[in-house]
Amino acid sequence: MEDVRCVKNKLSFTSLNKMSTGLQQFIGMMGMDQEKYFLLCELKSITIQCLEMEQENLQYEQVVQQILNQLIQGLEAKEITFYQYNEKKQRLYCKVSTNHNKNENNVDYIKICEAHMKEIQNNDLFYRNFPLSEFEEYELLIPLKRNEQVIGLLAMMENKQNSLMPQDSSFYKALSTECTRLIQTVSNISRIVAEEKRYKQLFRVTEKFHSSMNMDEVLREIIYTLREVFPNFTYYLLLSHDNNHHNDLPIKDLEYDSENISVMQAYVTGTAQFEDLILEQKSVLYAPLKGKQGVYGVLQVTSPCMMIFPKGEIEFITLLANTAGSAIENAQLYSQSKRLIADLQLINETSHQLNSNLRLTETITYMKNQISKSFNAEEIGFVLYEENGEVEILQGSSDFFKKQQAWIYIRYIKETIIDRKESLFLGDLQLKGAESFLYRSVMAVPMVQSGVVKGFAVVMHSEAYYFSFEAFKLLQSLIHHSTLAFTNSILREELEKMVVTDHLTRLYSRSYLDKKLHESMNTEKEGTFILIDIDNFKKVNDTYGHQVGDEILVQVSSIIQKNIRGTDIGARWGGEELAIYLPRVTLTVGEVIAERIRSKVQLETMPQISISCGVSYWNNAQEDTTKDLFKRADSALYEAKNTGKNKVVLGLVE
Repeated sequence: MEDVRCVKNKLSFTSLNKMSTGLQQFIGMMGMDQEKYFLLCELKSITIQCLEMEQENLQYEQVVQQILNQLIQGLEAKEITFYQYNEKKQRLYCKVSTNHNKNENNVDYIKICEAHMKEIQNNDLFYRNFPLSEFEEYELLIPLKRNEQVIGLLAMMENKQNSLMPQDSSFYKALSTECTRLIQTVSNISRIVAEEKRYKQLFRVTEKFHSSMNMDEVLREIIYTLREVFPNFTYYLLLSHDNNHHNDLPIKDLEYDSENISVMQAYVTGTAQFEDLILEQKSVLYAPLKGKQGVYGVLQVTSPCMMIFPKGEIEFITLLANTAGSAIENAQLYSQSKRLIADLQLINETSHQLNSNLRLTETITYMKNQISKSFNAEEIGFVLYEENGEVEILQGSSDFFKKQQAWIYIRYIKETIIDRKESLFLGDLQLKGAESFLYRSVMAVPMVQSGVVKGFAVVMHSEAYYFSFEAFKLLQSLIHHSTLAFTNSILREELEKMVVTDHLTRLYSRSYLDKKLHESMNTEKEGTFILIDIDNFKKVNDTYGHQVGDEILVQVSSIIQKNIRGTDIGARWGGEELAIYLPRVTLTVGEVIAERIRSKVQLETMPQISISCGVSYWNNAQEDTTKDLFKRADSALYEAKNTGKNKVVLGLVE
């Protein structure tokens, strides 16, 4: 851009030379009196003073005000007002007046028809004979013309002591010429100064944008620049991303179903759009916030009291919008890169921890903590598929998944994953029957190992659309990298269980029961041991065959497993004999459990059989051994078998 001071000097020398030539001609040829000559010289000096002003202090209206003040003194007029003509709108606006009661920013205007404009163009002045009734309060009207085109009017009101009646029209013609040059010169310089100020602002804001990767700072800088350059305009940033946290800025979400066609065209096409609101006398510019990779929103700028958006502002606003779009893009890319790095660190940390041979419960607990920390979820569950088609809620899942209401969500997620064969990302899920536990945001990711779905992880929140799509992708990565660890933990524990488990009954082996019983007697206060024998088992084998005999063993073992705690130990003692150890359980409670199992065996087995039970008990109040505990239970079982079978007998300490 050409230096403003150089441009001002060019304008000043050109204008002054023209003014000097004009003055000499009028004075020499037309015999202008000395006072009028000095008045014109004073006007010229105002121009010189204006050109010597600092750029920041140059105000168009103030300089025009000085010109009018000089004229009112030199002509001894009562009032002088400058009306600026807008050729496109064919209107005259009251720009500056010596009457302070008249608002310089008055939005009222005078409409001029084509016939009146021709009459004004064809005359150098009007005295008490105006083509427009709106000027009846004035006595003298001087058109200001440039290249025969009217740029404005000087409207003058007489003092009673002094008449403005033109004795010689040559002076007013010279006055019109000089005032036109003055106002035009000041207008040109003001426009250059204003443009320089704007582009300095653009340079400053560009520098600021490139020095910051913070989205909040970028948005605030856009608004600050708009307020500095266009204090009378109204504006909004319509952004395509979630920006609810900018409550103090004129920012709105860009609604994709908006009925405002201009906004959507600006966003989709990436080109500026205009909207002229004729009834409201406003013009709106929609400038896309465009980066290299896409459009991130729309800058809406409303120009007040103008039906056509001023061309001088379009280029600057468009450049500002493009600069802002690039800055928003850079800030978002920086934010995304930071988030990706954090996500990769999380995945790497999780994978490293899960590959450290954790137990299944430890794996679940760790994953639950990681997911809770990363997604701020309300409920987190891990579900495994069983061979019979049922599902198992892994220990460590949220307490909600232990409740009956959770099965509404579990069934829906299981069926949907089987049907779609993909992860679920649901922003507003509403299930019938789940109203009292309404979780609307749901993410569910299947755990797949070697192409087989082993189960799924589910994350839920009661607020609709709570999870972002980036969070969904991160959860998918976490579950994908942790599935192998889940599977390994499950297989490891299954293998460990196989080593200490009877193959047929799925109960623990006798050696495992001996070990746990010995540990319990050394560390705990009490416990109950139950020895079980299937009545007439040989007869079952002889009648139905050994295969049915094995099935009877499986049925009784299943009943035992369903009626004891996870911390209790059910074991195959040998042949048709089974055993149960109940740590921290009194003899009375142990007897109740034995009786319940005996009753269920009689009711639920097919073919129907019965069992006999011997129950023994220990506590640390007296010295005891595992051998003695077994012996008491065996004696009690022997008594039950010899006194009618299908009963529970207690083996008490002698």
